[in-house]
Amino acid sequence: MDLTLTPNAVKTVQGFLQEHGETPDAGLRVAVLPGGCSGFQYDVDIDKGPDGDDEILERYGIRIFVDPFSAQYLEGIEIDYKTSLMGSGFSFRNPQASGGCGCGSSFTV
Repeated sequence: MDLTLTPNAVKTVQGFLQEHGETPDAGLRVAVLPGGCSGFQYDVDIDKGPDGDDEILERYGIRIFVDPFSAQYLEGIEIDYKTSLMGSGFSFRNPQASGGCGCGSSFTV
């Protein structure tokens, strides 16, 4: 699976893992869930370890867990972490998305 984290995202995830990663198997879970303004929404979280059917990626010294449903929508995605006066959070550049909404965390394929 082709999934990329920008340097800002890597630094942020490493910080979250140091703060909240309770086990050596901990990593970043990246998921796509039904919902949001445009049909699907992204979800990222620190997880204690992979589930049985997860695809486990090793990128930049970070373990990334992706479930089979989400994997089909995350191929080629770039995940960034942005900070601005309006707030901070992960942003997604997904070449498979055919549309999205203003919130930046919802998309359609």
